[in-house]
Amino acid sequence: MARKGLSREMALRIGLAARALPGIEAKQLLEVLTDALEMPLTRSKLEGLSLEQLKCAGMLAGADQASLNQAMKFLLGEEGVSPLFAQPVPYSEGDMPGSIRVAVASNGGDAFNGHFASCQGFLIYQLSADEMRLIDVRLTDGAADAEDKTAWLVQLIADCHVLYVVSVGGPAAAKVIKAGIHPIKDAAGGVAGETLLRLQQVLAGTPPPWLAKILGVTPEQRVRFNLEAEA
Repeated sequence: MARKGLSREMALRIGLAARALPGIEAKQLLEVLTDALEMPLTRSKLEGLSLEQLKCAGMLAGADQASLNQAMKFLLGEEGVSPLFAQPVPYSEGDMPGSIRVAVASNGGDAFNGHFASCQGFLIYQLSADEMRLIDVRLTDGAADAEDKTAWLVQLIADCHVLYVVSVGGPAAAKVIKAGIHPIKDAAGGVAGETLLRLQQVLAGTPPPWLAKILGVTPEQRVRFNLEAEA
């Protein structure tokens, strides 16, 4: 969500508030706020917003009181204004032979807790059988302004081999797969590093066919490895 006259902080507040309101998109909430406060939306304008102004918007009429209260907290900056992410470490292509690149949907820190369509960003890890490195954090700010939000998000992680998400819709998952990215859904979420440790253990053992293909292991090699493991 990046519009002229709208700072990143304001966009973040609005995005978080929209998520607190069932069935409301960030663009819709922005329209409500623009009608009530006019552009540019500033911190002082938002902090002068009343709950009654928010409730008067037709599209928010059906929202329950708890959702409206939570949305107001986000808009006023009382909660969730700055989802700081873990700090990436330096990486150059080729640093980790035999590694894969993994995107983890996240809403801050090193947490694996993001839905594909609404996460604050993707933690990008380079992962091999014996090393794990957070090499990038890619924010999803621009997705709301994209003509095709799903395509924009897929392009953001197009260099990744695997995607971890708490949830992803069927059509979106199809686009992720079409881009050559293997989606893994885990509703429980958790800490990104702990989740990837399980994948790392698979890399160190006998990878399943889909993962062996990513690693460039041929079917003949997989058969030989399996036979050797059984010997």
